[in-house]
Amino acid sequence: MAAPNTGSLTTAFQDPSKNRTGTHVSTNIIIEVAGNAVGAIRQLSVNEARNIAMIDEVGTDGHIDSVPQKSTDISGSCQRTRFDGLRMAQAFSRPWIHVAAQRIPFDIVIKDIFAASGTVDGAIDESSTLVTTIRNVWISKIAVTYRADDFVIVEDMDWQAEHIYTTLGVGSTNAVGQTFVEGARALELDPASPFELAADRGDRRGALDGPGLLLAIDNLA
Repeated sequence: MAAPNTGSLTTAFQDPSKNRTGTHVSTNIIIEVAGNAVGAIRQLSVNEARNIAMIDEVGTDGHIDSVPQKSTDISGSCQRTRFDGLRMAQAFSRPWIHVAAQRIPFDIVIKDIFAASGTVDGAIDESSTLVTTIRNVWISKIAVTYRADDFVIVEDMDWQAEHIYTTLGVGSTNAVGQTFVEGARALELDPASPFELAADRGDRRGALDGPGLLLAIDNLA
């Protein structure tokens, strides 16, 4: 069954008589650096932002167009319990402790196994796993507070990165599949341009520099 006003599924879409869990949970997220899982993470945030310019003209009360005016900035933060004798940077597979020691950036890989189909030979079947790669990460801040009223040591890290993209399945060159992102409800999605798909899976740094932007329109009625 589905909620009447929104279509949100409340039972299994294959068989309405079956129960289901459709709410995404953080226990299905695996965070890795250089193939090593980062343990004891309490919180990881990933932010993508860019400024949008509103185009106005003399004689018109209202915006006549809008366009991004700069590249997308990728940044985030992490909060981790100091665990297994590893400081924050060491937990991210860096062989040093302090921010000033970083000389080259690293990549963060986030595996989302929520839609994975199960296991193969005891391991997670990653063919239907969404794999997000955050490229060229620089640590901008590491902070730690030692408290007398809370013996558990927690470290905070802020970071910035050059690029972010997502593929379906480990090592896949396929775009995030148009049928996959429809989800269980099979929503009608606007057909993506090849430039949007290429940017989403990391083959391009963005979609705005593809030709034909003036003729591109939203095809979803």
